Amino acid sequence: MKINHENKKIGLIKLTPETLDDLWHLSHIIAVGDLVSSKTVRRIQDTTGDKLRSDRGVKKTFYLSIRVQSINFHIFTGKLRVIGIIEKGPEDLIPLNTSHSIEVKLNQTIEIIKEKWSKWDIQRLQKAIDSSKKLSAIVIAIEDDSALLGLIRQFGLEYYGPIIGNISGKRIIDKNRGKNIELFYKNIVEAILKFKDLSTIVIVGPGFEKNNFYSYLSEKYEDLAKIAIVEATGTGGRVGIQEILKSGKLDQIKAENIIAIEISNVEELFKEIATNSSKAVYGKDESFASANAGAIEKLLILDTLVRDDEYQKIMDLVENMGGNITIISNEHDGGKQLESLGGVGAILRYSLN
Repeated sequence: MKINHENKKIGLIKLTPETLDDLWHLSHIIAVGDLVSSKTVRRIQDTTGDKLRSDRGVKKTFYLSIRVQSINFHIFTGKLRVIGIIEKGPEDLIPLNTSHSIEVKLNQTIEIIKEKWSKWDIQRLQKAIDSSKKLSAIVIAIEDDSALLGLIRQFGLEYYGPIIGNISGKRIIDKNRGKNIELFYKNIVEAILKFKDLSTIVIVGPGFEKNNFYSYLSEKYEDLAKIAIVEATGTGGRVGIQEILKSGKLDQIKAENIIAIEISNVEELFKEIATNSSKAVYGKDESFASANAGAIEKLLILDTLVRDDEYQKIMDLVENMGGNITIISNEHDGGKQLESLGGVGAILRYSLN
């Protein structure tokens, strides 16, 4: 994320998103009621007399401002759309006070004006600015002749694949089996090499296929092998990737692995709940009561709730009382688990019962 201009008097920040993570952060920074301005494309009715074009209209690119009504971030397409009512724009081309959606694009500047920028908005913006553009890790789950890549991003896991190999079983005589295995491994490597400046590759799965792939890396791609580690899981695919993230075996990269840290925190809360511990609370009422009592040591809150003024006040209270706050993304399994508890939970310094 790059900040181009700030005007604190009117609550304006002009910025440029540079990565998919930046779009994800913006989807939680932009709120209903904000004024968002950017270049956009809209189909305008052509009145030149060309009947065919008049029916379809022509696409025009121009700059306009909308008062935000809703925000949609689509994780699988990586698209962020901001929908609202047009307040400013070329009146000869568009009617004001009509609905329009702005697609926020990478490397395209947007302006956000808020009535008030909360400190949590500013912290999130700074986090996006400070974060590296590189992925902290890729998890490769290999099982038989199928591989799935889990790209560890700040907003959650982005899956890539599956990559399928045309490999016959060991009991079937196939003179091309060795070549097909090598081609399968090569296709996985080509997928990995699309992502620059990787710090860690985690190869997981049942059986020996993960070890065979690591041996292939050691022989053919020594630089990749140096940053690769191998871990056993009960299965491949998405389940295998989630298993390794929850297992705690990736402690060596947890400093960079935001998702693993978030999942680990949620798992800690669930373990406390499972033992009927009086030091674990969840849900809005219990969490808020514990915060008001100054008893919260660690507060977990879903990122979709952070915009809410009531939750922001509780976060401020917990922070002022010396508690720790972890904002959990709703895009991974840990976030889904926390959502099932009402989106907020806490581990207490002492029991209130």
